[in-house]
Amino acid sequence: MNKTADYQFTIVIPVYNEEDNIYSLEEKLNHFLPSSKYSTCVLFVNDGSTDKSPERIAEVCQRHKDFFYLSLKKNGGLSAAMKAGIDATNSIYVGYMDADLQTTPEDFNLLLNEIEEYELVMGIRTNRKDSFFKKIQSKLANGFRRMMTHDGVQDTGCPLKVMHTENAKRIPFFTGIHRFLPAMILLQEGKIKQVPVHHFPRTAGKSKYHLWNRLVAPFIDCFAYRWMKKRYIHYHIASSNLSE
Repeated sequence: MNKTADYQFTIVIPVYNEEDNIYSLEEKLNHFLPSSKYSTCVLFVNDGSTDKSPERIAEVCQRHKDFFYLSLKKNGGLSAAMKAGIDATNSIYVGYMDADLQTTPEDFNLLLNEIEEYELVMGIRTNRKDSFFKKIQSKLANGFRRMMTHDGVQDTGCPLKVMHTENAKRIPFFTGIHRFLPAMILLQEGKIKQVPVHHFPRTAGKSKYHLWNRLVAPFIDCFAYRWMKKRYIHYHIASSNLSE
């Protein structure tokens, strides 16, 4: 039996070469779990790391009964790691945060307070502690994405999100989909709530984002989303005898 089924909420954390953050993550997550609004477990997804991240993840999971992990055979990128984590989750709710600790798990309760009424509750980073150049790139990318998707989301790049697992599993994942999670939930006729959360400077490890995957690739992906939106299949079952 999948162990995440014993919990109401699973936090998926994709990890790629974040060895210097693993122990700090362990401390902050261990502090949050007892205070979580719902019974919570952690699922690390090692995305083909080439540093000591896999060993440190296994180490912290041995120390905590509510910590689990899975390792991908090779690096597939953030969207692939997220999909692997969501596919492996059997709790009612699934959340996501980055391993860089620029957001804190403590803020998950701000999102969980709203999750019963919405299919997706996501953070908006307040007082962002990023460079001016990075913030400008994000502003341009967010503006173009909103124009193309009409999702009304202020900060789709915020890595703090909570979804109903059944909705998350229905999302047709592709590379770059993590930027379009709100738009994909809207295609399911789901509701979205945005909540301000804290943001912190990166103190360890290196950012995996650059001009191409923060600005150019999302620009191209917007056209892929528009194509998908016109062909998206959504249906409601009127009746069935499968359960009789």
